[in-house]
Amino acid sequence: MTQLLEVIDLVKTYKTVAAVKGVSFSVAEGSCFGLLGPNGAGKTTTIEIIENVISPTSGTILYKGKPRDASFSEEVGIQFQETTLLAYMSVRETLKTFKNLYEESADLDSLIELCHLEDFQHQYNDRISGGQKQRFLLALALVNQPELLFLDEPSTGLDPQARQNLWQIVGQIKAEGKTIILTTHYMEEAEYLCDEIAIMDDGRLIAQGTPEELIRQHGGEKSISLPGTALDGKLESLPFQARHQQDRIELLTDDVNGCIQTLIHEQIDLGDLNVNVQNLESVFLNLTGRQLRE
Repeated sequence: MTQLLEVIDLVKTYKTVAAVKGVSFSVAEGSCFGLLGPNGAGKTTTIEIIENVISPTSGTILYKGKPRDASFSEEVGIQFQETTLLAYMSVRETLKTFKNLYEESADLDSLIELCHLEDFQHQYNDRISGGQKQRFLLALALVNQPELLFLDEPSTGLDPQARQNLWQIVGQIKAEGKTIILTTHYMEEAEYLCDEIAIMDDGRLIAQGTPEELIRQHGGEKSISLPGTALDGKLESLPFQARHQQDRIELLTDDVNGCIQTLIHEQIDLGDLNVNVQNLESVFLNLTGRQLRE
């Protein structure tokens, strides 16, 4: 697969603080690449360097196999986490203004339809809801028909319905062949949207792969949890390692289906059974720790 973007040994130092420490990765054309990490991991600095917002201390960034030139800004779109918009302009007027900044731009009505802005396109920018604003900011990032799209925590603060709606739009954009770099704190979002994920901590990449590969390698143990009363007198005869947790017992297993079949055979009540499966959130916590980051 063709690599649209290559980041090679990227370093960023502020006086005595190293924010990014030799980060390297590549982003395949037409893919959605997720850059994840706890607060202070260096992901925002890394993204801002790639976007050409700030300069690196050292390292190389190649776009289409070459150093970025003046055309780079014409071919990328950025949805920032926070953007202040002029209150006295409407959504449609703002889109039209941004559209006029570029030589090549999207059809305005098609863009409004894609991002579901029809019902509020004539409202002032400060009169729209949080979910509407996020879709509007996405439309602004798409106004120049970018080949590479940066989405910085696009669904932060949205309710579940608005988040699902935004994911569907991003899915449509991805289906059109655009390349996306996504940062998010929602592991479900990354698992749903991303083809490849890199996890940063303390300025370095600590893991990279598809969601499935990361879950398989770093997801931790699978287990089945039952009330202790359901296993009274039967736990010793079961071929599973057990872990006691208050009034429940957790059975560790690599074969969830086989474990359940054994429990059925032993006539154990499964009415309050919980299956603890591996997911991207468990990967993230296993790799970066569970301590709160400010």
